[in-house]
Amino acid sequence: MPLDQPAPEKPAQYQATPARMADAALTQALQPSLDLANGQLSHALRRKLGQELRGALEAGTLALHYQPRVTLEDGRACGAEALLRWHHPKRGNIPPGLFIPIAETSELITDIGGWVLRQATREAAGWAQNPALKQVPAVVSVNVSARQLRGGVLLRQVAQALEESGLPPERLELELTESMLVDGSADTLLTLAAIRDLGVGLALDDFGTGYASLSVLKRLPLNTIKLDRAFVRDLPHDAEDTAIVRAVQGIASALKLEVVAEGVETEDQRAFLSNIGCEEAQGYLFGRPAAAEHLRRTLRSGG
Repeated sequence: MPLDQPAPEKPAQYQATPARMADAALTQALQPSLDLANGQLSHALRRKLGQELRGALEAGTLALHYQPRVTLEDGRACGAEALLRWHHPKRGNIPPGLFIPIAETSELITDIGGWVLRQATREAAGWAQNPALKQVPAVVSVNVSARQLRGGVLLRQVAQALEESGLPPERLELELTESMLVDGSADTLLTLAAIRDLGVGLALDDFGTGYASLSVLKRLPLNTIKLDRAFVRDLPHDAEDTAIVRAVQGIASALKLEVVAEGVETEDQRAFLSNIGCEEAQGYLFGRPAAAEHLRRTLRSGG
């Protein structure tokens, strides 16, 4: 059709309606830039997505994928991080960077967090009981939200998940963001101390991008620091990043904290981190997030 001719009018069934316009806006919003997408969603669309997310939780259609965490010395799986996924029946895969902030505006995130804990601990408990697996990740890591920390909810959810799954507490690690811990309130400290008393590990996620100070590392009952991928991306060629990573590794060693480097994608990055004493890492070099069955197949093959 020549460019100067108007497009033929669409049949009535394809005419724009408020519902189709809303869907079109959401489709446009679900584009590569998650920050931009999040900003483009109207209040009505956020509410609709929140309702659909609640329905997905109740229907059992949310899923967990797992990204292996490895020891840098030999590349063997020593852990796995549980990552929430949502495949919408009409909209396809909706990025966590879009739907999790929506869930965090309500108590829905608390319900989702409880489900993730139960599902991840149940899955991890089965790893050790499967004699076919040549590698068994020692730890399953689960991200938790600030809302779960309030009112003792997280402590109850962790205890319930461990009891139902039978997973030894030392094989569960909770990942907390710096923004969740910056206030250091008494309730937060008591909750985290009680969780550590259960034997569960606590990791500070995305270290270096938030507000945590060195006093936070000293005050909180942490056992692991997860170094943000922003400091790993340009290793070992960026002088500032190499200096920062060396400093973090040195501080962590002095405080008897383990460092896990995130976002490792190249052999040069792996070699540098290993040479400075970093023991564990995760990233595309070792494996992308995948469904539980894919992880089990990888563990059965030994790599």
